[in-house]
This record gives sequence, structure tokens and C-alpha cells, in this order.
Amino acid sequence: MPIDREKLLNWPFEPVEQTYTEKDAILYALGLGFGADPLDEGELHFVFEEEGFSAVPTMAAVLGTPGFWVRDPESGVTWQKVLHGEQSIELHKPLPPAATVVADNHVKEVIDKGDGRGALIYTERVITDKATGEKLATNVSTTFARDDGGFGGPPVEQPQPHALPDREPDKSLDLPTLPQAALIYRLSGDPNPLHASPKVAKAAGFHAPILHGLCTLGVAGRAVLDTHCDYDAARFKSLKLRFSAPVFPGETIRTEMWKDGNVVSFRASVVERDVVVLNNGRVEVAD
Repeated sequence: MPIDREKLLNWPFEPVEQTYTEKDAILYALGLGFGADPLDEGELHFVFEEEGFSAVPTMAAVLGTPGFWVRDPESGVTWQKVLHGEQSIELHKPLPPAATVVADNHVKEVIDKGDGRGALIYTERVITDKATGEKLATNVSTTFARDDGGFGGPPVEQPQPHALPDREPDKSLDLPTLPQAALIYRLSGDPNPLHASPKVAKAAGFHAPILHGLCTLGVAGRAVLDTHCDYDAARFKSLKLRFSAPVFPGETIRTEMWKDGNVVSFRASVVERDVVVLNNGRVEVAD
């Protein structure tokens, strides 16, 4: 069954309510490697609830997710062939250290790239604080449905990625990941066995389980938070990027950054393999 664009644009998502605690926020931070140096006071307040505790801004990416909804046969999507292509996060205010949130999800656009070229599905998720009604964050996730182009969608121009500056990076930061990083990070809401089971990973063509793409995103966000926000979560306003290649737990992620005004452009690569894993990155920071 081919993709029906109108059906996807009107997909009946139910609101997702999620309660997270300080323990959940700490677990998310530990999954990104925060606290690797227990004496680093900048990172301590993300992993210790008694030191001016803050939630990591990129945790917004894992709140109120609708699950792997394209696996529903009614979607018409060949779910075995989908990739997470892009992600953006806009923080309307700092995430509370603990809260009950409500997320409203909807498909905002479906782009037919043509027969044999796949399709792009843009899903938006708006997260609000249930207690106050305040909007906390807006996420937009791009799913690349590699096997589902040519369904006859109207011509829609694909948004262009953020262009990186044509100069050497202003700063870079190398952050190692733990061999068990994926096993920790999956406890923040993505139990896909691809990130835990060697058998599943080998069946998918990898020599070992891979790190979650959103974990790699979080590590790069951590680098920007350290380098350009002095670990002040309130200064981290938005993030957007493209996923380029997987990371294997235990590898070192190098984030190269360029700062122009309040915009930090970045890309991330694996040091050991010299492979770009995140590209066209853009973070808006506050002074």
C-alpha cells in the first residue's frame, strides 16, 4: 500500500502525557556522559539534585514521543527502510527538573522525492507543562522513508539545511562515550534492540549495537552547552541538525563549532574513524 499523503497529514495522534522525575533527568544526563569527571562543577548540577539542579535542554527530544507509529500498516510506510534524517528542538523556556508534560504530535508535511528516491515525513511535537499550561518545547523530526517515493504527492520544495561557515572551526571539543552508553541511554525511552542486542545489530548490517542518533545529538548539545553556554541551560535556545552516520558506543565524538553572533554552527565526527556523524548543525544561544 503506497503512502497516502492526506492520511498522514491527518494521522490521528492521541495526546501523550508523561511524568518525569529528577531521577529521570539525571539518568538522561548520565546517558550523554555528564558526570564523567565528578569534580567538574559545571556538569555536576545536571547529575546531582542538590547543586542547583537543571535538566539538560536536549532532553526535550525524548519527551512525549508518539512511539514508532509508522510501523502501523495503515501508514503505508515501509517501516523497515526508514531513517531518522533530521531533528530540531526549540526551547520556549528551560525544562523543569521534574514535571508532567503533555505532547501534541502531528504530521506537518510529506514530501515525495520521486520514484526510487523516497519520501520525507516531517512530524512536529509540541510539549506543554500540564500544571501551568506553558509551552516548553517544539520538536520537528524528519523521517526519510527510503522505499516510499513516487506516490504522487504535490511538488513541495525541501527545506535547505543550515550551511556551515567556510572557515576553520573556532573551537572543538572531544567527548568520549562509554562502551555501555547505549544501554544507559535506552532507559530514557528508546528500547529498540538495535542499540542493545549484538544479534539484532548484526542482522541489520552492523558489527555491534549502535548508539541512538538522539544520544549523539545530546553529546553534541553537551559540547555546545559547555563551550558556549558555560553550562547554563537557560542560554540554550534551539538546535537543529542532520544525521549522517552511526556512532558505536565507546567512540569519541568531536564537535567542531563556529560562532557568529548568537548562532553556533557545528558538525560532529567520530575521531577513531574520521567519519562525520552529525552535519549542518545550528544552535541558538543567549548571551
